[in-house]
Amino acid sequence: MVAGFVQELRDLGSIRFLVLRDRTGTLQVTARRGVVSSSVFDSIGSLTNESVVAFTGKVVPSAVAHGGRELIPKDMVVLAEAETGIPIEFKRLDLIRTSLDKRLEHRFLDLRSPRSTAVFRVQSALGDAIHRYFVEEGFVETHTSKLVAQATESGTTVFPVGYFSRTAYLAQSPQFYKQMLMSAGFEKVFEIGPVFRAEKHHTPRHLCEYTSIDFETSYIDGFDAVMDIVEAMIVRAVRDIVASCQRELRLLGVEPQLPKSRFPRITMREAYRMLEARGLKPLHGEDLDPEGEQAFCAEVESSHGCEFGFLTEFPWASASRPFYVMRKENEPDWAYSFDLIWKGLEITTGGQREHRYERLRKQCGEKGYSPDQFQFYLDFFRYGVPPHGGSGTGLERLTMQLLGLENIRESTLLPRDPGRLTP
Repeated sequence: MVAGFVQELRDLGSIRFLVLRDRTGTLQVTARRGVVSSSVFDSIGSLTNESVVAFTGKVVPSAVAHGGRELIPKDMVVLAEAETGIPIEFKRLDLIRTSLDKRLEHRFLDLRSPRSTAVFRVQSALGDAIHRYFVEEGFVETHTSKLVAQATESGTTVFPVGYFSRTAYLAQSPQFYKQMLMSAGFEKVFEIGPVFRAEKHHTPRHLCEYTSIDFETSYIDGFDAVMDIVEAMIVRAVRDIVASCQRELRLLGVEPQLPKSRFPRITMREAYRMLEARGLKPLHGEDLDPEGEQAFCAEVESSHGCEFGFLTEFPWASASRPFYVMRKENEPDWAYSFDLIWKGLEITTGGQREHRYERLRKQCGEKGYSPDQFQFYLDFFRYGVPPHGGSGTGLERLTMQLLGLENIRESTLLPRDPGRLTP
């Protein structure tokens, strides 16, 4: 017995062909008049595309059917009939001809596409590979609260929610709680879970909700140790995808390349000079814009033969660098912070954290915040915390770059952006 969706139906008079689809692929059902019962033959002719049906019968070799076999039906049951006039236009479900916006409006249908299914099977395998990497490296998996009292970063990019008689916020990251666990002596923790950013960006790379891969580790001797973990995590994930997702990668038409060398580590000051040599005018003291990130990766690939590049030592004054990042001892205008850029897109942000209470309290004020506002967090550091650092990686961006997708919404099961809250 087989069951699935009716993907295609061809009626040649005395013979009817039906392509049945489930999550594993497709199977041709062939009904010849006089060979199958008249009730089965007639019922196949009245089916609508995307109806859900079950067949019992015999699978036989076929020289013409896709996959080299076909099913000759004995019995058929219609489990659910689909209406005609399907709103998403697809002749073949792996070649969608409908706009992304319309596909997202009818996401439940769009996800029937083998192409869409393949994206999320790869994403599932990515999450599994990363999870196994951290467990094998001795990290403890944690699940921190997504309702918080204060913003982790800018207070302008949080979603307020009613919390009884108080206002709470959806967490921008598990950062504060990862560091709390460093103060508790956990030493190595990771979390894969949702985070929320109230950013009014309508771009192919931004979301208001995404899945963040976070870790924090203690007793580091510098932020290079954090980059070592990020690099090992990414290499492990790509290697496992290449090994385990060949069917999905072929369907999507991509061949991810395993990194052949260590990821270059280039300071922001070096990056400014690199881009200026290419005729660009980066703003010193600021992050690279999307054009700058593209140019940075082009230069890294040209010079080092690597699609990945770490941007390191960000300006302390940059609005994107939080108050808890550690500053360079002899050059306090620069911070032990990094981004990992892959094929022109930032996928990871991380660095070493300031773990000394008085310095952390001072930096909070220097960034324009009242230390009293963050006292619950600052209290973590009053009784001794090991040197530590960590990072956050966007799972959707990682999937997007791995598969060469044009829009992050394609790698997001249910995208949330400033204009979309359903389905």
